[in-house]
Amino acid sequence: MAERYGLMVPGAKSSSPAIDVLSPYNNRKIGSVATADAAVAEQGLKTAYALYRNRDTWLPAWQRVDILERTVEIMTKRADYLALESAREGGKPLTDSKHEVARAIDGVKLCIEALRTQAGEEIPMGISRSSVHRLAFNSLEPIGVVTAVSAFNHPLNLIVHQVCPAVAVGCPVIVKPSEDTPLSCMRFVKILREAGLPDEWCQPMVTAGRAESEKLVTDSRVGFFSFIGSAGVGWMLRSKLAPGTRCALEHGGVAPVIMAADANIKRALPLLAKGGFYHAGQVCVSVQRIFAHHSIAQSVARGLAKEAKAMKVGDPTKASTEVGPLIRPREVDRVAEWVDEAVAGGAKVLAGGKRLSKTCYAPTVLWDPPKNARVSKNEVFGPVVCVYPYRSIDQAIARANSLDVSFQAAVFTQDMDTALRVYKRLDASAVMVNDHTAFRVDWMPFTGLKQSGHGTGGIHHTMEEMQIKKMMVLNSPEL
Repeated sequence: MAERYGLMVPGAKSSSPAIDVLSPYNNRKIGSVATADAAVAEQGLKTAYALYRNRDTWLPAWQRVDILERTVEIMTKRADYLALESAREGGKPLTDSKHEVARAIDGVKLCIEALRTQAGEEIPMGISRSSVHRLAFNSLEPIGVVTAVSAFNHPLNLIVHQVCPAVAVGCPVIVKPSEDTPLSCMRFVKILREAGLPDEWCQPMVTAGRAESEKLVTDSRVGFFSFIGSAGVGWMLRSKLAPGTRCALEHGGVAPVIMAADANIKRALPLLAKGGFYHAGQVCVSVQRIFAHHSIAQSVARGLAKEAKAMKVGDPTKASTEVGPLIRPREVDRVAEWVDEAVAGGAKVLAGGKRLSKTCYAPTVLWDPPKNARVSKNEVFGPVVCVYPYRSIDQAIARANSLDVSFQAAVFTQDMDTALRVYKRLDASAVMVNDHTAFRVDWMPFTGLKQSGHGTGGIHHTMEEMQIKKMMVLNSPEL
């Protein structure tokens, strides 16, 4: 049965029509969501800003903890339902969607833990003549209204990462989910409200158009802008932020893996397959470029192709499915176009390389695509992994560093010196040793460099960015 969500902005009415939400696997309608016109966007900003400006309405920390603890309880009871609906909406296989829900619940718990441990600090005084008789310290305060714009590929966990830190630190938050996957966001906000969060403190909106979206982001009443999505949109919006608005941007990468001659291929292959084909490659740190020493490159490529061919592609709501659909049929067309271009340039298809339906593309392994092919220099965001042979480790590092994006990377080797050499020389915010590039737990820093982003993600780190350190200096002859 299709779920219907009306406006969840208190006191607002919209003249724009609702949108239908379609399953990416079979294109069937699974829900509808009301959209916000300009008047709704203004109402949401007005409400959120009024909350922030009136300190008497701020929610005390103990109340926020209570709300988040009840949120954990509700989500835990509904975990199977949340996972099934997330799989239906976003196309991520049920097994992986269950893991996403577990991560989302843990993310709420991390917010609670951080609230109990984050604190201000003392600033040294009395260490110069000008600072005697003084005591200085700071405490943490919410930065202001948070506007969060999210992506489709983790429809529940990304919302938790953007919304829960704001709720935890006491920021009013407006969240705009992807139009492809708004239902998971609406469910989560509904759970927050059921747990006791007043409606005004978290307002979800699917906007009617680009003008309304930009208004929510660039208005001077916004204190912090959180964005997960394409680099082109993220950097454009950052350029339009009002003076003083801080931001965190999470874009994509073209994740490199370097496999030394001594790499344990047997152990590496299942990890590379998971990192490359998880959620049909629609992950910002998905394995995309594997640089393998020429002595093992063919074995790596053939082994990965065998893994790819064995994967079951299909209905994401079935427990046996390993790879689901791409989010839209036009993304299947785009991936097919990029692969065909690489093959025309000399790449060899070792696995996949074809549409399986209008919504699914086969897990694909390409051997040595040209350097200027789009699969070699742009984020595929699809189930495509490329394997390139190299002669020297420094050559591989140079190729890995040749792009204008930089996020997570990996090296497979049994030699500590090789691992350290690659770690020290790769352009990356994180380097995994003997693991795939998509490894992540939600308390670790998650940072895109170069064109890949701005600021640091991860629950604790996001909470820090959504707060200010406010200092007090006491002057007393008794100090």
